[in-house]
Amino acid sequence: MHPDDSTQILAGESGQTTRCRIMATASEFFHEIGYQKTTVADIARSLKMSPANVYRFFDSKKAINEAVLKRLIGEVEALVAGIADRPGLTPTERLVTAIESLHRHCLERYERYPRIHEMVEAGMGESWEVCRHHVAGVTAVFERIIREGVRTGEFEAADPAMVAGCIHVGIIRYTHPLHVGQPMLPPVPPLRAMIDFLLRGLAPGRG
Repeated sequence: MHPDDSTQILAGESGQTTRCRIMATASEFFHEIGYQKTTVADIARSLKMSPANVYRFFDSKKAINEAVLKRLIGEVEALVAGIADRPGLTPTERLVTAIESLHRHCLERYERYPRIHEMVEAGMGESWEVCRHHVAGVTAVFERIIREGVRTGEFEAADPAMVAGCIHVGIIRYTHPLHVGQPMLPPVPPLRAMIDFLLRGLAPGRG
């Protein structure tokens, strides 16, 4: 055991607390120097423990990356789910607010936290498992909003799950980390124009 590891044992710290400290420290390094330059040795040194002790909680650097990423995008999923459950909004208002919030959150991360955005971008580009779950989770929220709209007569959709998937694909240019920072050159329409176009596809009696 590394001499510095004894501080953790003396404190009687739980395994979950140690995992959270490792993730928090990793996240700080990711903010400062980027996830690619951050090493397990950097994280261990900052926590006054050995790299071997870090590996007791995460079996690889990739596992740390994915844990930090999961927490980040979990916040996004919670944001969208909260909008879907927000009282006083119609299904249309919930869908519009959810899409606009996704775009705003992704754009803000790109502009204010470029190194963290780089990690999220890489995760989505490499299709890390946590990212696949994230896409499915956001699509499921869209489906829930659409089903509520169908129930109230505001939307018309024979297959809400399929429609939710189509909407998610339709807004990728505005909400995907790989695209959000790119110049919005023609023929890419403004986000609100795309939202209005998608909503027309849900309007009752459109056929």
